Amino acid sequence: MTSSLFLSIPARAAGTVLAIGLWIGAPGAISAQSGAAAEVHAFTGAHIIPIDGPEIENGTLVIENGRIRAVGVADDVRIPRNAELHDMAGRVIMPGLVDTHSHIGEVEGADRSGPIQPDVRVMDSINPRDAGIQKAQTGGVTTANIMSGSGHLLSGQTIYVKLRDVDVIDDLMIRDAAGNWMGGIKMANGTNPRGNAPFPGTRAKAAALVRAEFIKAQEYRDKMDAAGDDASKRPARDLGLEALVDVLEGRKVVHHHTHRHDDVLTVLRLSDEFGFRVVLHHVSDAWKVADEIAAAGAAVSLISVDSPGGKLEARDNHFKSGGVLEKAGVLTGFHTDDGITDSRFFTRQAALAVRAGMSREGALYGLTMAGAIMLDLDERIGSLTPGKDADFIVMSGDPLSVYTHVAQTWVDGQLVFDRSRDEDRTVATGGYGASFDQADFEHLLKREAGQ
Repeated sequence: MTSSLFLSIPARAAGTVLAIGLWIGAPGAISAQSGAAAEVHAFTGAHIIPIDGPEIENGTLVIENGRIRAVGVADDVRIPRNAELHDMAGRVIMPGLVDTHSHIGEVEGADRSGPIQPDVRVMDSINPRDAGIQKAQTGGVTTANIMSGSGHLLSGQTIYVKLRDVDVIDDLMIRDAAGNWMGGIKMANGTNPRGNAPFPGTRAKAAALVRAEFIKAQEYRDKMDAAGDDASKRPARDLGLEALVDVLEGRKVVHHHTHRHDDVLTVLRLSDEFGFRVVLHHVSDAWKVADEIAAAGAAVSLISVDSPGGKLEARDNHFKSGGVLEKAGVLTGFHTDDGITDSRFFTRQAALAVRAGMSREGALYGLTMAGAIMLDLDERIGSLTPGKDADFIVMSGDPLSVYTHVAQTWVDGQLVFDRSRDEDRTVATGGYGASFDQADFEHLLKREAGQ
């Protein structure tokens, strides 16, 4: 099988897992204010889970200008004189959660005119004021891969976003060093994309259609390469084939919906045949083919609770997949598929995997760093590493406890959710107004004014 960037999980520093007592306090017990953020913040007295090293008791986190400046045991971290202090005694701080598979923002993708539509860009359909974005913040999600649905073999180009409070999509999207928006390609196989022509009626026909489209992309790439700087020799521009060339050249990752063990192996064959990088999503039968996934160097984004009401191809979905994949050496993360499962309960995906045999360390890594790697963002997010973006969450207790809730969510050093604020608590717990779009910006303006 073709190798990929997902061949192995980076080594994590070993450390003793510390027991964390549940701390229950008044909603306003955290000292942070929601007004114009100071350039420097210091969070003290917390139990810190940095992901890139051992958990820290009585730790201090310092952020400056939207980046992590320092993290460590309190006595080892110097707090700048101009820092705004936040007493986090009894709280847990960990990196912001990375949801590798989300449908928030009222996202849409391809239509029913054909099964393969790589020219579609989901950014053209996202409502950045959708209440689903605020709900995801309450669950600790700071970065998400927003994708179109799985009713097509290829339903479009996904987009990677930071869950900031904004009014336009441009301020949600994550850009690379060159300023280009970042995203992958959404593909699917199995039951969902089957149908009447032009959609495939069988699994074999589905794979045949995908092969044919990738061959077109190879030919398009070769013609473009042969033409060089001579515009007269270039083929007519094709936005769909351009996107697939990005896949062939490794610039975009394929995020592939797949459930049944035989469908998983079909994806791996196609990845090997055309040399593209792939993250396998859902993967109900992952525990059956973990060794094959590992040998292919593919990554897996699991969903522990999938498709309420069930579908036949997901009947063997099992909580043990996380532990089996971890043992096999597969880069393993989690996702919500929101609204299949609610972003507000994202940490439960990892907790269920731990209950069935996955290590605590691996599960927390799966909520954070694994997703960052899958989105090619591991140098910027996923751990509390100095120099990375100041994306982190404050929790009331152990992140894998059903009794724990997210108290605060910070994105790029800005407080975007604070459970002590009435309006934020409503979004987190439900009630009148919790699902209102932020169309009139009253909610956002209150936050900016510190009300």
